[in-house]
Amino acid sequence: MAVPAALTEDRIYHYCPPEKLDFETTETLEELELPFGQERMLRALEFGAGIKAPGFNLFVLGPSGAGKHELVRRFLDSHAAEQPIPSDWCHVFNFRQSDQPRVIELPPGDGRAFKSDMNDLAMELKTAIPAAFESEEYQARIQELQEEVARRQQQGLFAIQKEANANNIAMLTTPAGFTFAPMRNGEVIEPEEYKNFSDDEKTLIESKVEELQKKLQQAIQQLPRLRKEVQERVHALNEEMVQLTLGGPIGELREKWAKIPAVVAHLDAVREDVVEHAEAFQDNENGAPAGLLNRYRVNLLVDNAETRGAPVVYEDLPNHQHLTGQIEHRAHQGNLYTDFTLIRAGSLHRANGGYLILDARRVLSQPMAWDSLKRILFSGQIRIESLERLYGLATTVSQQPEPIPLDVKVVLLGDRTLYYLLAHYDPDFLDLFKVEADFEDDLDRDDDSYGLYARMIAAMARALKIRPLSRDSVARLIEHASRLASDQKKLSAHDRVLKDLLSESDHWAAQDGCDKIERAHIEQAIDEREYRASRVRERSLEQISRGVVMIATTGEQVGQVNGLSVLQLGATRFGQPTRITATARPGKGQVVDIEREAKLGGPIHSKAVMILSRFLANRYAPEGELSLSASLAFEQSYGGVEGDSASVAETCVLLSAITGVPLRQSLAVTGSMNQHGEVQAVGGVNEKIEGFYRVCAQTGALQGQGVLLPASNVEHLMLNREVRESVRSGAFSVYPVTRIDEAIELMTGMEAGEPDRGGQFPEGSFNRLVADRLVQFAESGKSRDDSTDKDNGGSNGDG
Repeated sequence: MAVPAALTEDRIYHYCPPEKLDFETTETLEELELPFGQERMLRALEFGAGIKAPGFNLFVLGPSGAGKHELVRRFLDSHAAEQPIPSDWCHVFNFRQSDQPRVIELPPGDGRAFKSDMNDLAMELKTAIPAAFESEEYQARIQELQEEVARRQQQGLFAIQKEANANNIAMLTTPAGFTFAPMRNGEVIEPEEYKNFSDDEKTLIESKVEELQKKLQQAIQQLPRLRKEVQERVHALNEEMVQLTLGGPIGELREKWAKIPAVVAHLDAVREDVVEHAEAFQDNENGAPAGLLNRYRVNLLVDNAETRGAPVVYEDLPNHQHLTGQIEHRAHQGNLYTDFTLIRAGSLHRANGGYLILDARRVLSQPMAWDSLKRILFSGQIRIESLERLYGLATTVSQQPEPIPLDVKVVLLGDRTLYYLLAHYDPDFLDLFKVEADFEDDLDRDDDSYGLYARMIAAMARALKIRPLSRDSVARLIEHASRLASDQKKLSAHDRVLKDLLSESDHWAAQDGCDKIERAHIEQAIDEREYRASRVRERSLEQISRGVVMIATTGEQVGQVNGLSVLQLGATRFGQPTRITATARPGKGQVVDIEREAKLGGPIHSKAVMILSRFLANRYAPEGELSLSASLAFEQSYGGVEGDSASVAETCVLLSAITGVPLRQSLAVTGSMNQHGEVQAVGGVNEKIEGFYRVCAQTGALQGQGVLLPASNVEHLMLNREVRESVRSGAFSVYPVTRIDEAIELMTGMEAGEPDRGGQFPEGSFNRLVADRLVQFAESGKSRDDSTDKDNGGSNGDG
């Protein structure tokens, strides 16, 4: 079998030729009308934004930092501009049930006019009605009523007094009221003189006095009824005056708002309430009390006067109150009070008739916000209620506004894991969010995409208000985008990373006094970012250089190989080698995964070790029992081990332990393997190769070190400048392998050997050496078993 050739520089890095970019600086490039490479998501957004059926809200899923919010906002702003402007919504006082304010829908922009009209009406009532009560006409009519009352009172008393005088009886007024006394010649008779009257005269006088007293009592009893009648007439007069005063203003408003029945009905209710409370305007020294006038004002909940098209609202703190609205309170003399003017709109109100953008994780992290959002979407109504009242935690009397019909499209932004968890565990989720808009992580890289990607970069630079980029710097940024995507044929769509890199490059350009960003500034920004995050990586390299962590990069060793792993700390990823060792002796086909036994190995790694053991059994003992007891360990690894990317290295080191053939320590190995010995792609190949390169470089001059990786990973290589230079000079090599035998030949220098029709490997081949060694293990194990049986048999015989 031919050993695979080392990769050349053009295979480990995909350069972007500057001649593919037909501009000098990004300043001359036009912006993209639609986002580049996101056709699937745009089609989903177009569908979700346009469909009117219930439940077709959107969930935009993609990785954090990919620019989902900006892209969705830009699309919705463009789409909403062509939509009709939604209605204004107002709350007004409910004169029948004061704690349940009514809601009025108005054409967009009319809410302000209605509020202004009602404020003007309230101010006019405050002055016009008291003025009407102070008018000469009103005062004259009141005086006339008062005189009539006095006259009617006097008429009753005068008749009684006249009758008394006709019978020589005087009606006297005392502090205690009225009293009667006998009279002669117009003078009241003294008591002493009255004693001299005969009994008949006394009886006659007393009977007449008693009769007069009864008539007086009847006359006095008529006074309350008379006063009530007068009060009614005064009240009727007040109503008449108020009606005359209101006739003009309310009549004009009724005519102005005649096309909106709800407003006309409210104006009629206002007129009835003002008439009913006419005396309140008269009794208060400063006009009507403020609380009464507030009843006639308007709470403009949603004002779309300045909205163009349908609203697009982003709520950055989506808790229950911010979504559904809230009822505020004010303190007055140590007490809290509220009324309909203190009702505040939520983001669902402001977005009604348009689109509401929410971050899914933030909604879920706010208490009861997710349940409130689902309840509103299911009911189709926005009901403003506090959480404590909603869940029965408070029973105080408060405002209960009339709900507002909901017509909003909710767009949730979140990562894929969150979407799939909600779809699996929340039975309501897929009923409410039926449109999935999947954001592309990476974009295709080809000749046609270079110009589009450059225009996207130009748009980012304009948005960030930084210097334009030269053609070479855009080419370098495109190359780095492939590195971020870990694919020569892809470009990263991670908006945040690219924008941060552009901002940093602009900073270094400013330091150099340049008017545009050059390739060197992009390189400096990349290097500086890497250096800032390199502390842990450098400490790891230091431990290896001092021998604390044992890694060999020269010579040969039996049962020992350099595996490769990737460590991720926050946003930083770097690779480092790990020594993998193996032992082998006769046994019963068991490969012990020490990491698993120590509970440090994950399930995928354990699966890889099981695949390895089945590969050995299938290749070297297809018809018999594999006589082997082996162990595998990641040396000086004190954390968890997960993944199958070390299975090629583990296979090599285990076969080395079986045969006693040493492995080259100048080579490191990464790659997954299946049961047929085929090498499969793994992740993080750039970081792994660069990690081993750094370890080799710090020990001195490079002497033919290199890395074995799956051939299917070659198109994922975008290695850094130092590695490329070493590959170009031949000091460092990268070998692509497709089968385990290729890895064996590179690691041992021996021919692997292909089996013949009988399953026998050629003499002198590595695989023949493995097969022969396993036969020896089997014979050794059989001899030991026979010896044990004889010992057991002799013991039984003696017994």
